[in-house]
Amino acid sequence: MSAEATDTAGGGAFTALDWTVLLGYFAGITLFGLWLSRRVQSSGDYFLGDRKLPWWIMVGQSFGTGTNAENPVAQTGASCQAGFSTIWYQWKNMLITPFYWLMAPWYRRSGRTTIGEIIEDRYGRAMALLYTVFALAFFVFNQGAMLKGGAKIIAVATGGDMISPNGVVVAMTVAFIVYSFFGGLIASAYTDFVQGLLIILLSFLLIPPGLRAVGGLSGLRETLPPEFFQLYSEASGVGLFAIAMLALNGVVGITAMPHSLAMNATGRTERAGRIGQTYGSLVKRFCTIGWAFTGLIVAALLVRNGDHLPDMEHAFGYASLHLLGPGLVGLMVACVLAANMSTCSNFMVNTGALFTNNLYKTYLRPNASDRDLLWVGRVSGLGLTLAGVGFALMVDQVLQAFLFTETIAALMGIMFLGGFLWPRANRHGALAATLASFAVYFGFNVLRTGRVQLVYKWEADVFGAAMLAGAGAFVVVSLLTPPENPARMDAFFARLRRSSDGDEAEGGPPAALRGQDLLMLDAPGWFRRERWRGFWSRYREDCAGFGLAWVTAGLLVALAWAVTRLG
Repeated sequence: MSAEATDTAGGGAFTALDWTVLLGYFAGITLFGLWLSRRVQSSGDYFLGDRKLPWWIMVGQSFGTGTNAENPVAQTGASCQAGFSTIWYQWKNMLITPFYWLMAPWYRRSGRTTIGEIIEDRYGRAMALLYTVFALAFFVFNQGAMLKGGAKIIAVATGGDMISPNGVVVAMTVAFIVYSFFGGLIASAYTDFVQGLLIILLSFLLIPPGLRAVGGLSGLRETLPPEFFQLYSEASGVGLFAIAMLALNGVVGITAMPHSLAMNATGRTERAGRIGQTYGSLVKRFCTIGWAFTGLIVAALLVRNGDHLPDMEHAFGYASLHLLGPGLVGLMVACVLAANMSTCSNFMVNTGALFTNNLYKTYLRPNASDRDLLWVGRVSGLGLTLAGVGFALMVDQVLQAFLFTETIAALMGIMFLGGFLWPRANRHGALAATLASFAVYFGFNVLRTGRVQLVYKWEADVFGAAMLAGAGAFVVVSLLTPPENPARMDAFFARLRRSSDGDEAEGGPPAALRGQDLLMLDAPGWFRRERWRGFWSRYREDCAGFGLAWVTAGLLVALAWAVTRLG
């Protein structure tokens, strides 16, 4: 940062009004979460909210959990450096979001508490253990990335000298632990809805004062080069191949992310889960437009002020410091806390569920009482969350850490997604896919960089090679080794062909009778004539929702294009 920028930042102060806003937010959300915790009476309540969340809470849960402080940090920094077209780093899932509508019922119909249990049903206990190890690491890495993202905003927005980013990490952790420990998923889901409103505010709060500071839309265009206002540009480093690989990363990775079950399976009905996961995600795509546009404003501010940021991921915090007055800085910090607390709270509960159901109950105390499981879930979630703090203290670049966590989920997702789409898949193919994809991913990165490390810069060709190797190994090894037990597979897929609505979660009516047959589940049989008989009556829920989701996604892309044409 230049001397001028440093002086300005050093003069920034967190006023009494800012403290009042921030402490008011913290006290309010904590008391609300603790008030909700009275509804937790069992491990089922704690881990899954007793599967009775309404659709609007499901939307808030999906949006709040899927949106964290590293998202605006990374996107604003990227668009500040290379223009609006870098939105595709965050919008990689835009092109696959409609598929969430098709996949959401898988999780609820499984009747399980964690994805690790689904893996055990499909591939056996050993693969479930491997997945559980991955899932716990995923939560640790993801919590670390989002905590550091929020810390970068707050440390810069408060003047840089008030508190260090690592100090913010510790403070935020204490904040969300309080109500999550007692309230579980019920407290997490309902506070996610409230905090989601603050996240939306966070996404657009800087734009009005930013435009005033740079001379409006005309001033913005006069200050920045034309290529900064393109929705798609190879110059941004996000070309068509990269977008395709990012989309593949998203569609495969989302299926195996360990919190996906809570996002899809905790609603009162299957449709509540579909609406929550699909439209909660689309709300995030809408907010991404605000983050990308804020990056353009920061780029113009830096030019006009003659400033330089040594780390472009300080861009969001820089804008907060220079554009917001007393009280609004405190509101911005509260919004950042909301973005992180909503996700970390959900992750803490899901981490506890994984440890409790897939390790403690399976290997240590199979006959543990429900009360024991509840407290093991609380304590293990707390302990593993603290491990995430350790990762946050080590990680530097938030964007690459964010892409890394999604990449390892995609590498694990080959066997998870493949297990639903291809009945012949077996545990040997699943293990081969996992080993091959990770070996190629890390092997190519070591060869390219000459360094052995955990987090590498995301490269489309390396990711594509890893996915190709994993998919190839999955198919070849499955075909060359014995299939899974037919009776167990029949039971696994039979659950997926029955509706889970109502009180018959384990053995409801055939989904086809309710128009709830699943298109993707039936994918291997589309060349058989009987698959097309009574098509609409059997698949109407999938078809109608899938089409509407595509229309919504198209409207959001059109809106983003219109934003780049303004001025």
